[in-house]
Amino acid sequence: MAGRATPWDVEASDLDAVADQIVEEVCRAAVAAKESAAYDWWKVLFALYPNSRATHSKRPHDPAVLREALRELFVAGALEEGTARPCTFCGVPTTVTWTKSNLPMFDTNKALNTLPPGVPGRPVCRGCRIAMWALPYGAWVTARSATVLSCETEAAERDFAERNVRRARRIMQLGFENLGASTRPELVTLRALRAARTELAATTLWSFKNDNQEPWLRVTRARRAVPRFLAVVEGNAPLRRAWRLLELWLTRRDKAGKVTSAGSAQAARLLFEAEDGRSTSFLFQLCQLLNDKERPRYTRDEADLMRLARTYTKEILGMELDLQPVATLLADWIQHGSGSPRGRWAEYYNVSQNGYRLGLLLNQAQNRLMLDGREVPATADDWKPLIGRHAGSWEHRLLLSPTVAQILAERGVRLSDRVTDEEERRVRAATESPILGYEDDEANGPS
Repeated sequence: MAGRATPWDVEASDLDAVADQIVEEVCRAAVAAKESAAYDWWKVLFALYPNSRATHSKRPHDPAVLREALRELFVAGALEEGTARPCTFCGVPTTVTWTKSNLPMFDTNKALNTLPPGVPGRPVCRGCRIAMWALPYGAWVTARSATVLSCETEAAERDFAERNVRRARRIMQLGFENLGASTRPELVTLRALRAARTELAATTLWSFKNDNQEPWLRVTRARRAVPRFLAVVEGNAPLRRAWRLLELWLTRRDKAGKVTSAGSAQAARLLFEAEDGRSTSFLFQLCQLLNDKERPRYTRDEADLMRLARTYTKEILGMELDLQPVATLLADWIQHGSGSPRGRWAEYYNVSQNGYRLGLLLNQAQNRLMLDGREVPATADDWKPLIGRHAGSWEHRLLLSPTVAQILAERGVRLSDRVTDEEERRVRAATESPILGYEDDEANGPS
């Protein structure tokens, strides 16, 4: 916002310009009509500063009066000897103190005051005061929350903030309703990591809402190897195609065909793991796609998607799985056992995620094949990673079923109907576009 390459290049005149810009745009939002697009920016401010002068229900609606009140928030403040205190956030001496009403993510109205007796507020220097109110510009915001990024790669943090500043301008002009399908902060982050051309980078997203009643904080992290994994995917045609298949599968449209949930944003979200464990695993969602019998099966689907799954387990989880012996055992049993292949597949799939029950089924399948005089390719050592309770057993079981399905498909044993040539051509054309693309983004363009 200050037009400088680094925070250390920002001068006092730059702070003046940024403060003036914030004041004018906050005033415009605070006095905007509720049905206007500009009012949506006030919703963002209210979610972060619900008790401030600019968002309170009793705020002045005269722009001149409100402007003067807001300017007082960002005055430099004279440093008198003996009265200055270190800034709470950066340590720079300051005489200005702020209470929770002007700070994002500080308490609720249920706690009137958490400061020690006699303390007028938290010391906050001018630079940090301006930064506190510049936060919604550099954050990915909704009408109810904000998401900020911390990353080992400074270039990625800057790119993330720059994209969000441009997006904030769109919100002020168009409002949320006219932005179209939402990109999500995870997608903005992955694009920033890709632009930074880094190989390893620990990345954390902090999503929060101040709120008067129930403030919350949600933390999600991407593993350090995610940038390298994305580089491998982008540099390999079958992996790119598999990623696009995942994006297409995750895309949601309304009855008119308009995108309501962009697949690129949902796929990006899968690479972030919530601190509280309440997130969907990338590997799990990929296996759901592979096992979706309602989805038409394309000629190259199974091989490409399985390659993507194996690449993820290798690059992100540090695991190289050899499931071929056990998968071949199950495929032989499904293909040559008594009854229909679909019935035996259903019998296997019902126990596929339970180690104990899967072990019983493997024992049954092995005995059946041995009694029929067929060769049994798997040994007890091949079973161990699947039926034990140890690190990696869940991932082994999860990837086993698509491996079995792939072997059956190569043998011509079909468990679902083949897609039409016309549909396959449509999907093939869609998979040729880049991953993490902009096709379904807000306003159909980079944010």
